[in-house]
Amino acid sequence: MAGEGIPVEIACRVLNVSVSGYYAWQDRPPSPRAIRHAWLTDLIQQIHQDSRGTYGARRVHAELTLGHQVTVSHGAVELLMRRAGLEGLSGRPKWRRAKPDQIATDLVDRAFTRTGPNQLWITDITEHPTREGKVYCCVVLDAYSRRVVGWSIDSTQTATLVTSALGMAIDNRTPPAGTIIHSDQGVQFGSWAFTQRAKDSGLLPSMGSVGDCFDNAMMESFWSRMQVELLDRQRWNTRIELANAIFAYLEIWHNRQRRHSSLGMLTPIQFENTPTVA
Repeated sequence: MAGEGIPVEIACRVLNVSVSGYYAWQDRPPSPRAIRHAWLTDLIQQIHQDSRGTYGARRVHAELTLGHQVTVSHGAVELLMRRAGLEGLSGRPKWRRAKPDQIATDLVDRAFTRTGPNQLWITDITEHPTREGKVYCCVVLDAYSRRVVGWSIDSTQTATLVTSALGMAIDNRTPPAGTIIHSDQGVQFGSWAFTQRAKDSGLLPSMGSVGDCFDNAMMESFWSRMQVELLDRQRWNTRIELANAIFAYLEIWHNRQRRHSSLGMLTPIQFENTPTVA
Protein backbone atom coordinates (compact mmCIF):
# COMPACT_ATOMS: atom_id res chain seq x y z
CA MET A 1 0.00 0.00 0.00
CA ALA A 2 2.83 2.35 0.83
CA GLY A 3 4.32 1.59 -2.58
CA GLU A 4 1.10 2.87 -4.18
CA GLY A 5 1.51 6.30 -2.60
CA ILE A 6 -0.58 5.78 0.51
CA PRO A 7 1.02 7.40 3.58
CA VAL A 8 2.85 4.85 5.75
CA GLU A 9 1.02 5.88 8.92
CA ILE A 10 -2.41 5.38 7.32
CA ALA A 11 -1.43 2.06 5.73
CA CYS A 12 -0.05 0.76 9.04
CA ARG A 13 -3.20 1.84 10.86
CA VAL A 14 -5.43 0.03 8.33
CA LEU A 15 -3.32 -3.15 8.50
CA ASN A 16 -2.99 -2.87 12.29
CA VAL A 17 0.81 -2.96 12.29
CA SER A 18 3.29 -0.58 13.86
CA VAL A 19 5.19 2.00 11.84
CA SER A 20 8.46 0.91 13.41
CA GLY A 21 7.69 -2.69 12.48
CA TYR A 22 7.16 -1.64 8.85
CA TYR A 23 10.52 0.14 8.68
CA ALA A 24 12.24 -2.76 10.42
CA TRP A 25 10.78 -5.14 7.82
CA GLN A 26 11.83 -2.80 5.01
CA ASP A 27 15.43 -2.72 6.20
CA ARG A 28 15.60 -6.43 6.99
CA PRO A 29 17.74 -8.49 4.52
CA PRO A 30 16.00 -11.21 2.47
CA SER A 31 15.45 -14.48 4.32
CA PRO A 32 17.23 -17.67 3.20
CA ARG A 33 13.86 -18.96 1.98
CA ALA A 34 13.25 -15.87 -0.16
CA ILE A 35 16.77 -16.12 -1.60
CA ARG A 36 16.26 -19.80 -2.43
CA HIS A 37 12.90 -19.08 -4.06
CA ALA A 38 14.45 -16.33 -6.18
CA TRP A 39 17.24 -18.68 -7.27
CA LEU A 40 14.77 -21.49 -8.00
CA THR A 41 12.56 -19.14 -9.99
CA ASP A 42 15.49 -18.13 -12.21
CA LEU A 43 16.37 -21.80 -12.75
CA ILE A 44 12.75 -22.74 -13.46
CA GLN A 45 12.46 -19.93 -16.00
CA GLN A 46 15.60 -21.18 -17.75
CA ILE A 47 14.31 -24.77 -17.83
CA HIS A 48 10.94 -23.61 -19.14
CA GLN A 49 12.64 -21.52 -21.83
CA ASP A 50 14.91 -24.43 -22.84
CA SER A 51 11.81 -26.62 -23.26
CA ARG A 52 10.45 -24.06 -25.76
CA GLY A 53 7.74 -23.21 -23.31
CA THR A 54 6.28 -26.72 -23.33
CA TYR A 55 7.17 -28.03 -19.86
CA GLY A 56 4.61 -27.91 -17.09
CA ALA A 57 5.29 -28.25 -13.37
CA ARG A 58 5.69 -32.03 -13.51
CA ARG A 59 8.45 -32.00 -16.13
CA VAL A 60 10.13 -28.92 -14.69
CA HIS A 61 10.26 -30.73 -11.33
CA ALA A 62 11.77 -33.77 -13.02
CA GLU A 63 14.41 -31.64 -14.72
CA LEU A 64 15.29 -29.92 -11.43
CA THR A 65 15.62 -33.16 -9.47
CA LEU A 66 17.07 -35.44 -12.15
CA GLY A 67 18.89 -33.01 -14.41
CA HIS A 68 20.16 -30.47 -11.88
CA GLN A 69 20.09 -32.59 -8.69
CA VAL A 70 18.08 -29.93 -6.88
CA THR A 71 15.99 -31.12 -3.95
CA VAL A 72 12.63 -29.40 -4.18
CA SER A 73 9.02 -30.43 -3.70
CA HIS A 74 6.51 -30.61 -6.53
CA GLY A 75 4.26 -28.15 -4.71
CA ALA A 76 7.05 -25.58 -4.50
CA VAL A 77 7.64 -25.82 -8.25
CA GLU A 78 3.92 -25.31 -8.91
CA LEU A 79 3.88 -22.30 -6.59
CA LEU A 80 6.92 -20.62 -8.13
CA MET A 81 5.74 -21.28 -11.69
CA ARG A 82 2.35 -19.81 -10.87
CA ARG A 83 3.95 -16.71 -9.36
CA ALA A 84 6.18 -16.33 -12.43
CA GLY A 85 3.23 -16.78 -14.80
CA LEU A 86 4.69 -19.93 -16.33
CA GLU A 87 2.67 -22.91 -17.56
CA GLY A 88 3.23 -25.81 -19.91
CA LEU A 89 1.43 -26.76 -23.06
CA SER A 90 -1.43 -29.15 -22.44
CA GLY A 91 -2.04 -32.12 -24.70
CA ARG A 92 -4.32 -32.01 -27.68
CA PRO A 93 -7.43 -30.10 -26.63
CA LYS A 94 -10.36 -32.30 -25.73
CA TRP A 95 -13.25 -32.32 -28.15
CA ARG A 96 -15.92 -29.91 -27.16
CA ARG A 97 -19.29 -29.47 -28.70
CA ALA A 98 -18.89 -26.42 -30.88
CA LYS A 99 -21.48 -23.77 -30.32
CA PRO A 100 -23.65 -23.47 -33.43
CA ASP A 101 -23.18 -20.34 -35.49
CA GLN A 102 -26.69 -19.42 -34.50
CA ILE A 103 -28.95 -21.47 -32.23
CA ALA A 104 -32.23 -21.14 -34.09
CA THR A 105 -35.49 -21.08 -32.19
CA ASP A 106 -38.00 -23.90 -32.60
CA LEU A 107 -40.44 -22.69 -35.27
CA VAL A 108 -42.21 -26.05 -35.52
CA ASP A 109 -43.11 -26.94 -31.92
CA ARG A 110 -43.80 -30.56 -32.95
CA ALA A 111 -46.54 -29.49 -35.42
CA PHE A 112 -45.33 -31.20 -38.60
CA THR A 113 -48.59 -31.18 -40.61
CA ARG A 114 -48.55 -28.79 -43.55
CA THR A 115 -51.05 -27.93 -46.28
CA GLY A 116 -48.63 -27.79 -49.20
CA PRO A 117 -45.10 -28.62 -50.33
CA ASN A 118 -42.04 -26.52 -49.47
CA GLN A 119 -43.56 -25.08 -46.31
CA LEU A 120 -41.56 -27.18 -43.88
CA TRP A 121 -38.45 -29.27 -44.49
CA ILE A 122 -36.95 -31.46 -41.82
CA THR A 123 -33.45 -32.90 -41.77
CA ASP A 124 -31.22 -35.18 -39.74
CA ILE A 125 -28.20 -37.53 -39.94
CA THR A 126 -28.06 -41.29 -39.42
CA GLU A 127 -25.14 -43.71 -39.46
CA HIS A 128 -24.69 -47.41 -40.14
CA PRO A 129 -21.64 -49.70 -40.02
CA THR A 130 -20.03 -51.70 -42.82
CA ARG A 131 -16.97 -53.93 -42.71
CA GLU A 132 -14.97 -50.96 -44.05
CA GLY A 133 -16.33 -48.46 -41.54
CA LYS A 134 -19.37 -46.30 -40.96
CA VAL A 135 -21.53 -44.63 -43.59
CA TYR A 136 -23.28 -41.38 -42.73
CA CYS A 137 -26.42 -40.22 -44.48
CA CYS A 138 -28.19 -36.86 -44.24
CA VAL A 139 -31.73 -36.53 -45.59
CA VAL A 140 -33.97 -33.52 -46.16
CA LEU A 141 -37.66 -34.47 -46.03
CA ASP A 142 -40.66 -32.39 -47.08
CA ALA A 143 -43.11 -32.64 -44.18
CA TYR A 144 -46.14 -32.22 -46.47
CA SER A 145 -45.57 -35.32 -48.61
CA ARG A 146 -42.77 -37.14 -46.73
CA ARG A 147 -40.78 -36.92 -49.96
CA VAL A 148 -37.00 -37.01 -49.79
CA VAL A 149 -36.03 -33.78 -51.53
CA GLY A 150 -32.32 -33.84 -50.72
CA TRP A 151 -29.75 -36.31 -49.45
CA SER A 152 -26.02 -36.78 -49.04
CA ILE A 153 -23.86 -39.80 -48.17
CA ASP A 154 -20.29 -39.72 -46.85
CA SER A 155 -17.79 -41.54 -44.63
CA THR A 156 -17.67 -38.62 -42.17
CA GLN A 157 -20.36 -36.50 -40.54
CA THR A 158 -19.21 -32.98 -41.23
CA ALA A 159 -20.84 -29.69 -42.16
CA THR A 160 -20.21 -30.63 -45.79
CA LEU A 161 -22.51 -33.65 -45.43
CA VAL A 162 -25.52 -31.64 -44.29
CA THR A 163 -24.82 -28.64 -46.54
CA SER A 164 -24.67 -30.92 -49.59
CA ALA A 165 -28.04 -32.47 -48.72
CA LEU A 166 -29.56 -29.02 -48.23
CA GLY A 167 -28.04 -27.82 -51.50
CA MET A 168 -29.61 -30.72 -53.38
CA ALA A 169 -33.00 -29.93 -51.85
CA ILE A 170 -32.72 -26.26 -52.81
CA ASP A 171 -31.66 -27.07 -56.37
CA ASN A 172 -34.44 -29.64 -56.77
CA ARG A 173 -37.29 -27.60 -55.31
CA THR A 174 -36.39 -23.89 -55.57
CA PRO A 175 -38.28 -23.16 -52.33
CA PRO A 176 -40.01 -19.84 -51.74
CA ALA A 177 -38.70 -17.47 -49.11
CA GLY A 178 -39.95 -18.46 -45.70
CA THR A 179 -39.64 -22.22 -46.04
CA ILE A 180 -38.63 -23.63 -42.65
CA ILE A 181 -35.66 -26.01 -42.42
CA HIS A 182 -35.94 -27.85 -39.10
CA SER A 183 -33.21 -29.91 -37.44
CA ASP A 184 -31.81 -30.84 -34.06
CA GLN A 185 -28.98 -28.85 -32.48
CA GLY A 186 -26.23 -31.00 -33.96
CA VAL A 187 -23.02 -29.08 -34.54
CA GLN A 188 -23.25 -29.74 -38.29
CA PHE A 189 -26.63 -28.00 -38.54
CA GLY A 190 -25.34 -25.10 -36.46
CA SER A 191 -22.27 -24.63 -38.64
CA TRP A 192 -21.70 -21.42 -40.52
CA ALA A 193 -21.77 -23.22 -43.89
CA PHE A 194 -25.18 -24.81 -43.33
CA THR A 195 -26.75 -21.75 -41.72
CA GLN A 196 -25.48 -19.41 -44.42
CA ARG A 197 -26.63 -21.74 -47.24
CA ALA A 198 -30.10 -21.79 -45.73
CA LYS A 199 -30.30 -18.03 -45.21
CA ASP A 200 -28.93 -17.23 -48.68
CA SER A 201 -31.85 -19.23 -50.14
CA GLY A 202 -34.48 -17.53 -47.99
CA LEU A 203 -34.98 -20.49 -45.66
CA LEU A 204 -35.78 -20.05 -41.99
CA PRO A 205 -33.58 -22.25 -39.75
CA SER A 206 -35.38 -23.97 -36.89
CA MET A 207 -33.95 -26.23 -34.17
CA GLY A 208 -35.57 -28.44 -31.59
CA SER A 209 -34.32 -28.66 -28.04
CA VAL A 210 -31.25 -30.68 -27.08
CA GLY A 211 -31.74 -34.42 -26.61
CA ASP A 212 -35.49 -34.47 -27.33
CA CYS A 213 -36.35 -36.86 -30.16
CA PHE A 214 -39.99 -35.72 -30.21
CA ASP A 215 -38.92 -32.28 -31.49
CA ASN A 216 -37.94 -34.02 -34.76
CA ALA A 217 -40.33 -36.97 -34.53
CA MET A 218 -41.08 -37.20 -38.25
CA MET A 219 -37.41 -37.71 -39.09
CA GLU A 220 -37.02 -40.24 -36.29
CA SER A 221 -39.96 -42.16 -37.75
CA PHE A 222 -38.35 -42.06 -41.20
CA TRP A 223 -35.04 -43.41 -39.87
CA SER A 224 -36.88 -46.15 -37.98
CA ARG A 225 -38.57 -47.37 -41.18
CA MET A 226 -35.32 -47.20 -43.12
CA GLN A 227 -33.56 -49.17 -40.39
CA VAL A 228 -36.12 -51.98 -40.57
CA GLU A 229 -36.68 -51.99 -44.33
CA LEU A 230 -33.04 -51.64 -45.43
CA LEU A 231 -30.17 -51.15 -43.02
CA ASP A 232 -30.72 -54.03 -40.59
CA ARG A 233 -31.67 -56.63 -43.19
CA GLN A 234 -28.10 -57.70 -43.96
CA ARG A 235 -24.43 -57.16 -43.17
CA TRP A 236 -22.83 -54.63 -45.49
CA ASN A 237 -19.32 -55.31 -46.79
CA THR A 238 -18.27 -51.95 -48.27
CA ARG A 239 -19.31 -48.33 -48.03
CA ILE A 240 -20.05 -48.27 -51.76
CA GLU A 241 -22.41 -51.23 -51.43
CA LEU A 242 -24.37 -49.54 -48.65
CA ALA A 243 -24.32 -46.12 -50.35
CA ASN A 244 -25.82 -47.62 -53.52
CA ALA A 245 -28.49 -49.38 -51.47
CA ILE A 246 -29.37 -46.16 -49.65
CA PHE A 247 -29.63 -44.28 -52.95
CA ALA A 248 -32.03 -46.90 -54.34
CA TYR A 249 -34.07 -46.85 -51.14
CA LEU A 250 -34.44 -43.06 -51.08
CA GLU A 251 -34.98 -42.22 -54.72
CA ILE A 252 -36.71 -45.33 -56.04
CA TRP A 253 -38.40 -47.15 -53.19
CA HIS A 254 -39.35 -44.40 -50.71
CA ASN A 255 -40.26 -41.59 -53.12
CA ARG A 256 -41.79 -43.57 -56.00
CA GLN A 257 -42.96 -46.99 -54.79
CA ARG A 258 -43.57 -47.12 -51.04
CA ARG A 259 -47.20 -46.50 -50.06
CA HIS A 260 -47.56 -44.40 -46.91
CA SER A 261 -50.51 -44.82 -44.60
CA SER A 262 -50.31 -41.14 -43.60
CA LEU A 263 -50.71 -40.19 -47.28
CA GLY A 264 -53.79 -42.30 -47.94
CA MET A 265 -51.62 -45.17 -49.20
CA LEU A 266 -50.13 -43.01 -51.94
CA THR A 267 -46.43 -42.63 -52.63
CA PRO A 268 -44.90 -39.21 -51.87
CA ILE A 269 -44.69 -38.30 -55.55
CA GLN A 270 -48.28 -39.44 -56.19
CA PHE A 271 -49.46 -37.45 -53.20
CA GLU A 272 -47.79 -34.27 -54.45
CA ASN A 273 -49.25 -34.77 -57.91
CA THR A 274 -52.77 -35.44 -56.66
CA PRO A 275 -54.96 -32.30 -56.75
CA THR A 276 -56.29 -31.34 -53.35
CA VAL A 277 -59.99 -30.96 -52.88
CA ALA A 278 -60.91 -27.42 -51.88
